[in-house]
Amino acid sequence: MAAIGNRGTVTEAANFNPDADAQKLRESMKGAGTNEAAITEILAHRTIAQRQRIKIAYKQTVGKDLADDLSSELSGNFRSVVLGLLMLAPVYDAYELRNAMKGAGTEEACLIDILASRSNEEVKVINDVYKKEYEKKLEDAVTGDTSGMFQRVLVSLLTEIYEAGEARWGTDEVKFLTVLCVRNRNHLLRVFQEYQKISGRDIEESIKREMSGCLEDVFLAIVKCIRNKPAFFAERLYKSMKGLGTTDSVLIRIMVARAEIDMLDIKAQFMKMYGKTLHSFIKGDTSGDYRKILLELCGGE
Repeated sequence: MAAIGNRGTVTEAANFNPDADAQKLRESMKGAGTNEAAITEILAHRTIAQRQRIKIAYKQTVGKDLADDLSSELSGNFRSVVLGLLMLAPVYDAYELRNAMKGAGTEEACLIDILASRSNEEVKVINDVYKKEYEKKLEDAVTGDTSGMFQRVLVSLLTEIYEAGEARWGTDEVKFLTVLCVRNRNHLLRVFQEYQKISGRDIEESIKREMSGCLEDVFLAIVKCIRNKPAFFAERLYKSMKGLGTTDSVLIRIMVARAEIDMLDIKAQFMKMYGKTLHSFIKGDTSGDYRKILLELCGGE
């Protein structure tokens, strides 16, 4: 029942009793109103593996699906966090990708955040899960929803296969694509150093000068994730909260997906980069039960 990473804020609950947890969750939804505090108390302090056992126990004792029950009892951002916590990591990623492409418009940021930051092994599993859950290949969904060079980069990240560049693309972009989608970290770090030597410019600077829009975003994300993944997520969190309004979709996705993997490192990077704690940022930017559950996932200051 171990956690999926060892730098997470969410760790295994001691003396874990899935039946007792299932019972408490059932009680939190009985009668008028819902006891959100009880739901937070349980779900934010169990690993993904433990939550799967709670789902099984709930089904056996209550005879209903825990996610369905919570879904109908809760609403808003709090509901989104809770439902995300109940999913296995690749299932959550597939679900988020699917939502990003559903209906009119595409949430490109979601496609970039997930596909640029997950390892080849993780992407393989996400591909399998997507096909199983949505009866469609993730690659086909992405192809249908994006276009141009941006589409080619995403497909390369999905398939690890790179077809030789065609003349109609700028050669620089094709070179970037061939090199960056290799995803061998040590090799790429050396490439970045060489690039700096030869061009006298950091690769991120060049990407910013040469490109714009989603293409610039995805290339920068790939480079940042290779250099320092927790720093990439710290920056995404910061940008989701600074200024007016909060991009809750980004905030939720990162807090849920990284809680058990590298949240401790993300918090340390956040402090280093912005001189404030992630905890204080979340606290100042959110409210109610949504704020409470995010702060639990964030862990103390």
